[in-house]
Formats: sequence, C-alpha cells, structure tokens
Amino acid sequence: MHIPLPCFELFLQAIFYGVACLEDTLKRMKGKKDIKFITDFRDLLFTTLAFPISTFVFLTFWILFLCDRQLVYPKQLDNILPVWLNHAMHTSIFPFSLVEIILRPHCYPMRKKGLTLLTVASIAYISRVLWIYLKTGTWVYPVLAKLSAVGLAAFFSFSYIFSVSIYLLGEKLNHWKWGDLGQSRKKT
Repeated sequence: MHIPLPCFELFLQAIFYGVACLEDTLKRMKGKKDIKFITDFRDLLFTTLAFPISTFVFLTFWILFLCDRQLVYPKQLDNILPVWLNHAMHTSIFPFSLVEIILRPHCYPMRKKGLTLLTVASIAYISRVLWIYLKTGTWVYPVLAKLSAVGLAAFFSFSYIFSVSIYLLGEKLNHWKWGDLGQSRKKT
C-alpha cells in the first residue's frame, strides 16, 4: 500500500509562509519600496497556488472522507499516521488561508497569468499522480482505483474546474474585503 502524503501542499504552505515572514521582516527593516519583488512574489504564490490548492485539498478531502473515508484515507492509516498529522495536512491549511485573506490584502495577477500558473501546477500534480501509478501500479488515492479511464478523465477535469472556481472565489473575496487596490488586471 502506498501511503498518500500530500507533501506538495505542505511544502507549498511552508514556502508561502516563509516568504510572508521574510517579507514582514524586511518591511520592518528596509521599508516597503525595497522589497516590492518579495511582496509581489508573496502575492503571486498565495493567489495562484496557496489559497486555491489549500482550499481544494480541504474541501475535496473532507467531502470524500465524510462520504467514505476508504476513498481517501483508509482506516489502516490511523495505525501509521497520527491524527494530528492528518489534520495538519487536510484541515489546518484552510483556516490559515482564510485568515490570510481576511488580514492581508493581496494583489491578484492578471487573470490569464494566475490561471496559467494554476493550470501548470494542476497538470504537474496530476502527472505526478499518474506517474506514481504507472511506476508502482498503486493509486496514491484509493478513490482513483474505483474509476474507469473515462471516470479518471472526468474526475481530473472536475478537479481542475473546481480549482479554477476556488481561484476566482479567492479573487472575489479579496476584492470584497480590500477593494480594487488600484490594480489594473485584464479579465481575460
């Protein structure tokens, strides 16, 4: 049995919060003008990857878990992974992302750029999941073993559409809370 560990999500969150901490520290030391690149990178990382992916992981995992936990987190994993680790991977990521949206404004990139980055990350992740299956013969997530080729295509397509919807929701929440922030972005 392959143990499903969403290391990508944890790694992404660690990088984002590391960049955010660096930005806060440098802002206090150097002022806002000297760290524009780091602020822009922090915003790009949060808006295109950290928020959409953490929200997707939280919602998808817990919806499937509540329907049938065997689909995403078989009971045998309780003997291998502590409960707190499951919550660190699948629960805590969402409230931290919501707090980030509420407490800090983010400049969203042009929609085309943001969605392109999200698409590249989605394709990379799906490719990794498929590669692991082709190398080991085991799906990283048990739900995938229950699907036909058409079912897999539908599942991955729905997952992508859901991720894009979450990206757009984050954009709307940010705009609702913080206004336009003087950003000029194309809606293409």
